[in-house]
Amino acid sequence: MRFRDGQRLQLEHPARGGRAPLSLRLSVNRRARRISVRIDARTGEAVVVAPTERGLEQAVAFAGSRSLWIAERLNARAAGVAMTPGTTLTVLGEPTRLEATGGAGAARFARDGSQLLIRAGGEGEAFTRRVLNLLRAEARCHLSARTAVHLQTLGLAPVTLSIGDPKSRWGSCTPRRRSIRYSWRIVMAPPAVLDYLAAHEVAHLVRADHSPAFWAVVFDLVGDPTPHRRWLRDHGATLHAVG
Repeated sequence: MRFRDGQRLQLEHPARGGRAPLSLRLSVNRRARRISVRIDARTGEAVVVAPTERGLEQAVAFAGSRSLWIAERLNARAAGVAMTPGTTLTVLGEPTRLEATGGAGAARFARDGSQLLIRAGGEGEAFTRRVLNLLRAEARCHLSARTAVHLQTLGLAPVTLSIGDPKSRWGSCTPRRRSIRYSWRIVMAPPAVLDYLAAHEVAHLVRADHSPAFWAVVFDLVGDPTPHRRWLRDHGATLHAVG
């Protein structure tokens, strides 16, 4: 059987006994060095990644060998969190409650004692859109500032910075275009994790790989990246479940 990029398959659930099969999506990433499996919290499926389309057959076999891990992660994935009044999410790691103000006012930050709030007008999708616009703007503000600091530390010129919502990456850097793209969702992480991400992408302007030399640049900028990488691994699905 010939497999292709983007194809969806079903894996037999390791528990069997009438359990629904596991959903698997195939993905080709030319920059990947090895076959890997991750969980897409938003779609509720596993994604197996191979460096080439020819390697997808081996990738499917690898996913089959990891079916128990996949089943456990899918069962444990964070439930979706809607951006509706009354919801609590985090901004720079701080619990933040969403409140409706009525009318059509833009979202803004406020405080009720020690409680951080986001207050916004509108209903339904309009309310969600206003909250999202505020979070994207907050992400751009903090990421622009930290990116500039790390560029200055390395003696590098400014870059083009953009904010998006990629499904699997927190950030990406294209050195030849001197551009960096971040996920707005990182603004929900603690400040040190956001700062690590900015350092990680800036370091790619020096080393466009993940070699020891690259990690040495990251270490010079923010110290040991291990705790921040672990945080993203442990909590990333929660951030992707928002919205």
